[in-house]
Amino acid sequence: MRILLATDAWEPQVNGVVRTLTRVVDELRAMGHIVDVVSPDQFPTFPLPTYPEIKLAIGAYEPVQERFKLFEPEAIHIATEGPIGLAARRICLEWKLPFTTSYHTKFPEYVSARLPLPLAAGYTYMRWFHKPSGRLMVATPTMRDELAKHGFRNLSPWSRGVDTDIFKPRTAEDPDIFEGLARPIFLNVGRVAVEKNIEAFASLDLPGTKVVIGDGPQREELAEKYPEVKFLGAKFGEELGRYFAGADVFCFPSLTDTFGLVILEAMAAGVPVAAFSAPGPVDIIPGSNAGVLAPGQTDGLKEACLACLELDRTVVRKFAEKFSWRSCAEEFFRNLQPYPEPEKTRFWRRLRRLARLRKKTAA
Repeated sequence: MRILLATDAWEPQVNGVVRTLTRVVDELRAMGHIVDVVSPDQFPTFPLPTYPEIKLAIGAYEPVQERFKLFEPEAIHIATEGPIGLAARRICLEWKLPFTTSYHTKFPEYVSARLPLPLAAGYTYMRWFHKPSGRLMVATPTMRDELAKHGFRNLSPWSRGVDTDIFKPRTAEDPDIFEGLARPIFLNVGRVAVEKNIEAFASLDLPGTKVVIGDGPQREELAEKYPEVKFLGAKFGEELGRYFAGADVFCFPSLTDTFGLVILEAMAAGVPVAAFSAPGPVDIIPGSNAGVLAPGQTDGLKEACLACLELDRTVVRKFAEKFSWRSCAEEFFRNLQPYPEPEKTRFWRRLRRLARLRKKTAA
């Protein structure tokens, strides 16, 4: 199938959304599908206010329209709600093309954490954006139920995967990447930004050493406020895998993620996960013997971290092995809403004929 993916989140951005989309595209291509990705690196961009690492496309509508005409997709997925997503959505509605969308970030909560805007305004925008979608893909049952309460419809499950070759337990022969730091090592990995609630982790009174890996707009502020916490910056690939494997406990304090891909990456490295009872963790951790949930979303995280020290790392790894990127891509593919035959063929043939007529008229 010819699949067009429109996304405002793509490399060189480093986050769970980008890792999910790039891996799914790789798997779809390995399955024999043809995938065209429309992403910000193909446009002039400007930095997102308050978050300059994220670049937003400028003047996306006409170039995206041309990509549609050239590629003639059989299925269209709009992954994000930014300028590229808006352009693709507008084209689909104007041309009456079916499409699907996905909900990767708790956008209303994200905006409210950064700007003086009420949650209701964010949810109004998100409902408007996703309403025409044939299927809105969500990562967890908790997120599905939460969105349903806010009036979203056509919700379909789309889980996640993990690379168990990169993220794997440390062996006896591997050097200690945290050598010189007091044990136990409590680790957090992700964007160092206010919506990730990292301060809830940094402020915990824990034995050993707290380590944060990642970059973002709040890094300098938190490093100055919590000098005992080791902020090591962003790490990638196999090096990141070694940092995961060398930790004793992974702490995930975020309340705004819809899944939390780093949870699976930690578990694949055999590292148990402590988290608040928020969407993502509440769908992954209970009954897994691979982590411990705090009872709520404001306290109990310290106790969850300490309880994780008692968990069997072998069991943690086995739980993560249940998640694969191939099954994630297959679920994504099943959720797509392809343009039915023969309407698809007639539509693109008619569009090509109109384009030729316009050229003749112009000449």
